[in-house]
Amino acid sequence: MATVETVRGPVEVDSLGTTLMHEHIFILQPELLQNYAHAWGESYWDEEERVADAIAKLQRARDAGIETIVDPTVPGLGRYIPRIQRLNEAVDINLIVATGVYAFLELPNFLATRSDDVITQLFVREIREGIDDTGVKAAFLKCAVESHGIVGDVPRILSCVAAAHVETGVPVMVHTNAPAQTGRIALDFLVEHGVDPVKIVIAHAGDSNDLDYLRALADKGAWLGQDRYGIEHFNPSADRLATTTALIREGYADRIQLGHDSACFYDFMQHNPPFADEKPDLLRIHDEFLPALRDSGVSEEQIEQMLVGNPRVFFSGRGGPEAPPPPREHAESR
Repeated sequence: MATVETVRGPVEVDSLGTTLMHEHIFILQPELLQNYAHAWGESYWDEEERVADAIAKLQRARDAGIETIVDPTVPGLGRYIPRIQRLNEAVDINLIVATGVYAFLELPNFLATRSDDVITQLFVREIREGIDDTGVKAAFLKCAVESHGIVGDVPRILSCVAAAHVETGVPVMVHTNAPAQTGRIALDFLVEHGVDPVKIVIAHAGDSNDLDYLRALADKGAWLGQDRYGIEHFNPSADRLATTTALIREGYADRIQLGHDSACFYDFMQHNPPFADEKPDLLRIHDEFLPALRDSGVSEEQIEQMLVGNPRVFFSGRGGPEAPPPPREHAESR
């Protein structure tokens, strides 16, 4: 039976249950906290208060039937596994974490001065042995291709992620910019460097309503990260609903991974006017999106496939050159 690593150790893939595929429990970069905590008055971070709040939010999600949360927080976003372990001691939920680097242009100096092989082996160590001395093993790799494209140190990062994937077989999640359609170049680069497209999820593909773009990714076998539901700043929920419904009607339910890109705490949203109205919530998909999908004619089987079946396949290790689905019959582009 295939297993996947979680914060509490390996679990059977078939027991993951209802899964949210892209949620950050905490985004908190220590260096910024150390320098800007009081820039707007009282510190924006209180450890005990924020931990208690996160426990309450995770318990609420678990009580609603969410059994697994996939957290792609890696260095560059403030990953700190001991804090996540503390939460998991309080809440009976599967938490899956990642290795990799989140950077749009350049590696942090700590890594930039090291060889690609050393960086790759750091990723491999976190997959096979554990993250630092926590004993927690990463179950997937995370990288990013933003609107700038594959420039600066990004080719190095993608190459190291691809090499770690080839060595370990764990899947890859790549942050992309939908308006710039960087999912195309990210997918091509990773595939050219040995990553099976069925092991790649194009995060934030759901910020786009361009069906031709989304079909092009899915028809190559990649997963579509419809993973920012509720963040109106990137794409209004009504448009996300219409696009996701259209994809499902065309037969792409087997290529969609659902999530909110939510967090129990975002440091970059603190005292930041563009995000003043954002209210991250791990239950918006269940409370709002799923009822709307049902009203649009999406079946319970298709919903279960997206929330249960697709995450199971992503982490199962199944797939291969023959796995990408054949092109669908497409309706007229929106």
